[in-house]
Amino acid sequence: MERCLVPEILDTMPPDAPEARASRRDLRRINSLMAHPRMLSALVKRHATRPPRRIVELGCGDARATLAVLRRLAPIPDETEITLVDAQPLVSPQVLSNIRDLGVKVDIVTSDVFDWLEEATPHDLTIANLFLHHFDAAGLPRLFQGLARLSRLLVATEPRRSKFALLAARSVRAIGANAVTRHDAAVSVRAGFRDAELTPYWPGQVHLDTSRGPLTHVFAAAGRGLDD
Repeated sequence: MERCLVPEILDTMPPDAPEARASRRDLRRINSLMAHPRMLSALVKRHATRPPRRIVELGCGDARATLAVLRRLAPIPDETEITLVDAQPLVSPQVLSNIRDLGVKVDIVTSDVFDWLEEATPHDLTIANLFLHHFDAAGLPRLFQGLARLSRLLVATEPRRSKFALLAARSVRAIGANAVTRHDAAVSVRAGFRDAELTPYWPGQVHLDTSRGPLTHVFAAAGRGLDD
């Protein structure tokens, strides 16, 4: 199956539209079923050379998955900070409070990722969940060049591009997913990754670039980030 990028409906909808809110609820269920918070936290524990204190999440959405990752990384080191980057302001006061209750300082940035890269500072860890597949063969190297310069470690969970994953995406109606989610799930799989497709785009050491289970592709790579 050749990689194919098509715009996802949710990305173009007003955040408060009822269909958008319902689709984000669907995504929370899908994230849980795919165990992405568990996978991301495991990648951090395996590949981080020290507990991360300066963290960035790209395409954080409502940050509920972020909260799940942070809880799995506990105990959180003192003075840990996380920057949540998304093109839309979707983080609720409750989720924000829950993250702060873990002892984590939070900065929310509503921005296009390339605009953010121009102003960003070095950090220990970048997390990306269902984010990288939005970029084409021109956008990925541009994104990775910036992240390799800024981040000591990038960990990502993405859709696995396969016939089985596409069949699963077309079956999300079974969990009550709405029309937006049903469209976007199949689009995401077609834009996903397989084998070691991301490795050529990363200008540094790649730890992991492979399938994890029938539905997920995982990526972990080292960059410069904060000095020791």
